[in-house]
Amino acid sequence: MARRKLSTFERLRRGQKLSRRERKQIDQRFRAEDPGWDIVHEHVAGIDVGNESHYVAIDPKLDPQPVREFGSWTAALRETADWLKGHGIKRVVMQTTGVYWIPLQDVLERAGFEVVVVDARGTKNLPGRKSDVQECQWIRKLDTYGLLRDCFQLPQAMRSIRTLWRLRQRWVSEAGRAIQQMQKALIMMNVQLANALSDITGKTGLAIIRAIVGGEHNPWKLAALRDVRVEATEEEIANSLAGNWREDVLFELQQVLAAYDFLQKQIAECDMQLESCMHAQPTKLACGEAATAAASVDPATPAKPRTKRRTKEKKAKRQKNQPAFDLEAELNRVLGVDLTRIDGIKVMTAQTVYAELGSDLSAAFPSEGAFSSWLMLAPKKDVSGGKVIRHYSVHSRNRVAHALRMAAESLHDSDSYLGARYRSLRGRLHGLKAVKAMARYLACLIYRMLTKGEAWVDRGAAYFEQKRQQRELCHLQRRAATMGMELVAKKLA
Repeated sequence: MARRKLSTFERLRRGQKLSRRERKQIDQRFRAEDPGWDIVHEHVAGIDVGNESHYVAIDPKLDPQPVREFGSWTAALRETADWLKGHGIKRVVMQTTGVYWIPLQDVLERAGFEVVVVDARGTKNLPGRKSDVQECQWIRKLDTYGLLRDCFQLPQAMRSIRTLWRLRQRWVSEAGRAIQQMQKALIMMNVQLANALSDITGKTGLAIIRAIVGGEHNPWKLAALRDVRVEATEEEIANSLAGNWREDVLFELQQVLAAYDFLQKQIAECDMQLESCMHAQPTKLACGEAATAAASVDPATPAKPRTKRRTKEKKAKRQKNQPAFDLEAELNRVLGVDLTRIDGIKVMTAQTVYAELGSDLSAAFPSEGAFSSWLMLAPKKDVSGGKVIRHYSVHSRNRVAHALRMAAESLHDSDSYLGARYRSLRGRLHGLKAVKAMARYLACLIYRMLTKGEAWVDRGAAYFEQKRQQRELCHLQRRAATMGMELVAKKLA
């Protein structure tokens, strides 16, 4: 009796490999207009976004000309929305091409469409020679059968805060470069002001620099501008200000100082606009005071009380680049939790998390693993045949991931549970791997606090060392048991 030939589905179920001919047939079947697969999304349009024009593709059954080209100006974008509405389109898919997709997204969202933005890496395997017409058709087909993943999109109400915070960070970065240029100009004239003052942009430093630009070069008169809180004496400052005054470098110092003042003005205006936007955000109520411990900490262990002295010192210490208004109070109101209770997470880091992600993470990320994977803080691996081929890291430009890495590095000298955990990771892993692993742990803590309302309670470095010793003891007992031996505790005299 002839043996029945197995179908492709049966061979895949049994773990058998497909031949080249069968793989080619599957590929040709998918390239066909109707491959016979289950349709996940109906009434879909694919858009290939460009600078001057956009190519839009819909189902060929809806229009004899299923692909059309529309301009990038506002009237053409509205014409695109009207054409899609006339054919009953409900879902529009586009790639993240530069910033050209943002105006199109705004127009389509106002028109009532479900706008989905996808990563271009998920659509790059286009068969045949690539063109704009093929690209939009390929995007529509992939999304019709559910083969594309949506990118995270910040809610419309939060986008103004994200824009202002990114703009403010850019001004702060430019101001930092201006400070470096001022210090360089002073050193070129052998004015060692940075050796006498810890910050040349403080009250004393700026007063001296403005006097130098104004024409005062007497070191003792410049040193007389010293504030009483400065530790350096007036004589030390005067000795550091005896320099070689060069006209060209003085002109450079004057220009850089003017640029620094302009940037400070821009930052102040951003703070005013940011404060009004933060006030407009709704208040998020806390999930309850009963949730006092994170899932990573044993709830049976008594919590280490936070003293009033430590709380006062924490509130009194204010970062220099922090906005002028009470940003910490606003964050506690809109988030419902205090992220700064996590050691290493400062107010500026918490604001970056809120500006980039909002206050609700559960809608976009079903688990903390998905959240850390989106941040590219989770290890990546290739699996083939049920075996892991390789582990590799992916370079990430995510602003939240960068802020969490910076927060992780600040835990090196922290006398806390997280500080002890980070030092333990550095002892076992390479420096960069330890920073990434600790940043992932911080991301998980933030996810738990924002989704479950759990408050972080620091157990202290001693608690972590105690748990680490218990884990090592259990590991030694298991190894001894596998060799038929038993550990016996030795009493110390």
